[in-house]
Amino acid sequence: MTEDQKHRLETQLWAIADVLRGKMDADEFRDYILGFIFYKYLSEKQCLFADRLLETESVTDYTKLEDEDDIAAIKDESLEKLGYFLRPDQLFGSIVKRGEIESEEDEDDDIEADNFILGDLQAILNDIEKSTMGTDSEHDFIHLFEDLDLASTKLGRTPKARNAIIAKILKLLSKIDFALDTIDADILGDAYEYLISQFASGAGKKAGEFYTPQQVSRILAKIVTLGKTKIKNAYDPTCGSGSLLLRIAKEVEVGHFCGQELNRTTYNLARMNMILHDVHFSRFDIMQEDTLEEPQHMDHEFEAVVANPPFSAKWKGADNPLNQSDDRFSKYGKLAPTSKADYAFVQHMIYQLADNGVGAVVLPHGVLFRGAAEGTIREYIIRELNCLDAVIGLPPNLFYGTSIPACILVLKKCRENDDNILFIDASAGFEKKGNQNVLSHEHVEKIIETYTKRESIEKYSHVASMQEIADNDYNLNIPRYVDTFEEEEAIDLDEVASQIAALQIRMKTSDEVIAGFCRELGIASPFNS
Repeated sequence: MTEDQKHRLETQLWAIADVLRGKMDADEFRDYILGFIFYKYLSEKQCLFADRLLETESVTDYTKLEDEDDIAAIKDESLEKLGYFLRPDQLFGSIVKRGEIESEEDEDDDIEADNFILGDLQAILNDIEKSTMGTDSEHDFIHLFEDLDLASTKLGRTPKARNAIIAKILKLLSKIDFALDTIDADILGDAYEYLISQFASGAGKKAGEFYTPQQVSRILAKIVTLGKTKIKNAYDPTCGSGSLLLRIAKEVEVGHFCGQELNRTTYNLARMNMILHDVHFSRFDIMQEDTLEEPQHMDHEFEAVVANPPFSAKWKGADNPLNQSDDRFSKYGKLAPTSKADYAFVQHMIYQLADNGVGAVVLPHGVLFRGAAEGTIREYIIRELNCLDAVIGLPPNLFYGTSIPACILVLKKCRENDDNILFIDASAGFEKKGNQNVLSHEHVEKIIETYTKRESIEKYSHVASMQEIADNDYNLNIPRYVDTFEEEEAIDLDEVASQIAALQIRMKTSDEVIAGFCRELGIASPFNS
């Protein structure tokens, strides 16, 4: 698929959102649009898989298959290979046809909801989840469609109105060929990611819960995979929609993905995103729970750990006595304050990081210089663990929902350069795009190149010795290490005086001309001359 074709697919999918735009907030209609795209994807995937199994049979088109024994055999194979199952009459195309027939024939405004496709559609979505019960994929599909509330009055005041709008969305989607048999698996997944980014741009503060800007994701993914072509596993403790994890897969081959997400809706979105990128259900484990209070992957260490946690989120901290003895936090001498969980996430990431692993986390600048408990934790990470490899300052207004500048901390348990820390000030490198600042490809490459070469560049980067860090009392505020001050050009006072004198002469000449006009008109001059 060419870039033009990819762009057309993205545009077509985004245009479908127009059906719901104005009826509800972006973060609400997102769930319907992305959910229906996912249902269509599962249908097409099921159909292609079944057609391959039927190649030597008398009926080779799964949509026309009626033999129950054959359907049962396909179900067994589908659950093993795909992780779910759809009968021929449950496929996306089938429900679209039913919706078209009924929308043409049903004229009675008082017709009951059971006569519409909404009931059938809800049953199909439920059956997709039920088909996985008792199988290895159950956890990855359970409650996956729970955010598609087909009875919501936001879709329409009456059942008929809701039916009409859902039928319209499905019909529009049916005209788009996902071409799963001819394109790279990531193409549709990337289009899905594009939609997520578009919804994020309209979701305000809520966007930070589920989306990390693509170029920031790219920086983190490149850093944690430098010099590698394959990694055993990747982990994101605050995975949102899963975009950071999937970005790693664009850099290297990833054996297994793990992630945890607190928000239920976003957790569902992450699982859908994994499946849409053709990540087999056996290769990802996304869990829904509070990572700091209920960590779900504590028995694993990871070769790549990335995160964009909610900035300065509240957590239980010392209010939960168990945190005092938790191996993730206990050795640092202090717990992160309850009002700011930033360092709690850093400690969690360090704990889960493998000896050969690399971690990269996006945080607010306050973590670099705040004192009290955070200062104690920061000093322990640098002086005792010596696992802080680099600090990268980013431009302001990169993230949806907040305009504050952020930074990236790079973490390694076994550092190649264990006698220094690299500081990069990339805060001035950005482009304006509407109300948002964005990183260009060139900005990202400069950051990665500087990190890779690990060199000091005037007004951009500095390799600070551990003694220099200690002399600064383990304060990591970037301006202490990277001097970006620009001297102003010296002012020539004689030249300024000459310009003022010349200006006065021109003003006197203008005054005389105006006074002459006043005399000709017989009116008083404002200059009394």
